Amino acid sequence: MHQFLALTSPGIEILLADELTSLGAENVIQKPEGVYFTSSIDNAYHICLWTRLATRILLNIGHGEVKNKEELFNAAAAIDWSSLFSPSASFAIDFVGKSDEIRNSQFGALTVKDALVDHFRDQGLDRPSVDKNAPDIRFQARLLKQEVNIYLDFSGRSLFQRGYRQHSGAAPLKENLAAAIIKRSGWLEDTTKPLVDPMCGSGTILIEAVSMAAGYAPGIDRQRWGFEHWLGYDDEIWQQALASATQASNQGLETLKVKVFGLDIDSRVIKTAQQNARNSGLQQYIEFSCKDANKMNNVFGGPGTILFNPPYGERIGELPELVESFVLLGQKLKSQFSTWRVAILTANIELLQMLKLTSFKRYKFKNGPLDCQLAMYNIDEKQMAKDKLLPSSEFAEQDSAFANRLKKNKKSLKNWLKKEHIQCYRLYDADIPEYNVAVDVYNDHLVIQEYAAPANIEPEKVAKRLQEVIYFAPKVLEIGTDKVVLKTRAKQKGSNQYQKVAQTHQAITVDEYGAKLKVNLWDYLDTGLFLDHRKTRQIVAEKAKNKSLLNLFAYTGSVSVQAALHGADSVTTVDMSNTYLNWAQDNFALNKLSGHKYQFVQADCLQWLKENKQGYDIIFIDPPTFSNSKRMGESFDVQRDHIKVLSDALNSLNPEGEIIFTNNKRNFKMDNEQLTALGLSAKNISEQTRDKDFARNKHIHNSWLITRVSE
Repeated sequence: MHQFLALTSPGIEILLADELTSLGAENVIQKPEGVYFTSSIDNAYHICLWTRLATRILLNIGHGEVKNKEELFNAAAAIDWSSLFSPSASFAIDFVGKSDEIRNSQFGALTVKDALVDHFRDQGLDRPSVDKNAPDIRFQARLLKQEVNIYLDFSGRSLFQRGYRQHSGAAPLKENLAAAIIKRSGWLEDTTKPLVDPMCGSGTILIEAVSMAAGYAPGIDRQRWGFEHWLGYDDEIWQQALASATQASNQGLETLKVKVFGLDIDSRVIKTAQQNARNSGLQQYIEFSCKDANKMNNVFGGPGTILFNPPYGERIGELPELVESFVLLGQKLKSQFSTWRVAILTANIELLQMLKLTSFKRYKFKNGPLDCQLAMYNIDEKQMAKDKLLPSSEFAEQDSAFANRLKKNKKSLKNWLKKEHIQCYRLYDADIPEYNVAVDVYNDHLVIQEYAAPANIEPEKVAKRLQEVIYFAPKVLEIGTDKVVLKTRAKQKGSNQYQKVAQTHQAITVDEYGAKLKVNLWDYLDTGLFLDHRKTRQIVAEKAKNKSLLNLFAYTGSVSVQAALHGADSVTTVDMSNTYLNWAQDNFALNKLSGHKYQFVQADCLQWLKENKQGYDIIFIDPPTFSNSKRMGESFDVQRDHIKVLSDALNSLNPEGEIIFTNNKRNFKMDNEQLTALGLSAKNISEQTRDKDFARNKHIHNSWLITRVSE
């Protein structure tokens, strides 16, 4: 009997232990790192052919206590490597684990490799060559609690790969995990009942399910095995095992009777699933159709099992549509699939709450790096009694404090929006602390910005409330979920205020008091248009009529555009970011504004202001609260440095000129004493610059009109 270790994904170990026992393994012991067992080589071949849940089968060839490099080398040197493989075969060493002395896998693998090579040299044999990518034979050393076990990679890597999936969707499910959730779902207890995957992707779950129902050995189609270049390999016994597995598999298919259905909204993905099913030879047992899961009706008979792995919404922009989808799906399940079982594997646990179903069992798994749960539901009388089905238009809306507040705000702003012809505005800004988001409207698009949650609210509740926001906001505003943009904005410390979140290069054009402005709702935390400065832009523009304007920290130049449209004699737009300066020029082009009187300067605004010799009638300054951009040379803090900025601006201000200074630092204090010493006076105009949609947020920005003190 030989010692083996079977590896698998977290959450599958207990199922793998049961599987190995059923396949004739002995002394089966489940541990966090995998499942240990003993077996004859004959039966090990059988296990390799039939296991669905293991990712690799390793044969133990040596072990030893290891505290340092020398002891690791000695443990590896004790193995009779030349009895395991020929020097003409290439090899590779994998190393797993670390200790105080052996701190990384590369160092450990190199030490074992040195011992192996020295063995061949000491035997007077040629040195075998290393091939890390496609070796003839592979070994693995596993260091755990100062003990190393060295293994022959008996099965070879990626045992879960069956060979039928040449193409897959964006987030493919590994075949062994698919097999595990099929096992957990309970469908295998009676495979005459229908199985439906309403978000089937590349078809992995369904193909695995049919294969399992048929008793089809998943390894018979594998092209390469780890033991093929092992000198202990017995081809005759292997061929017998392979022939027996092939015969049993074919017999299973001949008598197979199953009803299996796959749906997906993406026609391209359905074609991939159909091709994968053909590759597996199981296409005749699976019916695929291109259909939205939320429009699925029960035409499958039943009762049966619905089993699927939906998109997780890892990319945050997917969440609005996913939330909507899960709400509708929960309603569909209760209305159409009474007495069915539903099993859902997801990493986005909070989304499950939108189903309004009560699970009777949950299993933890890992899908790659993601922690997942398989949630199990019975759509039975108890479920139906507890979860009354609500019409889609009335889905608990009357119980949502957020939805009610949003409707109230919408009503209160309605007449103002109509009168002012405003297309872009803030509808909600953390009015209720538990729903800590801002909701902005840009024409027919909706932007939801999530703020960092208060520390006293549990993360689970935060996620649940965010999904409530995502669900109700488009409903109340009658905006499609495909036009909802979700962003997260944690409080920034020590970094610039503009943080990229993606790169989709999308943009829409909006209108503000006759100005056309480009906004990008997707690629940055900010959209290119600060809504709270709508009135500020008008105040600056009116003051700049027939005058010269200097716009510092200009961002995308919306202030400059409004001033130009109001008849400013000249407009100079300065920003350090080439991206934003180009954006400002795009805004000018949208409004057919061109000519020598419009200047665009890419520069560090603080340094440029120190060196500028030209005078301006109006200077608009809207600096960041804090910046430590490398291009600025030194950090900037608006509270600490505002007098320095205003002092420099004074040198660029014409005798009768005005400075409009604004920032969004909470509790900002203007240093009036130092301002007076400069011969300046400041009038707080924050109330005048804050529009109706920001009336509740008195700290959204601070604005000051600064002029010279008349003698």
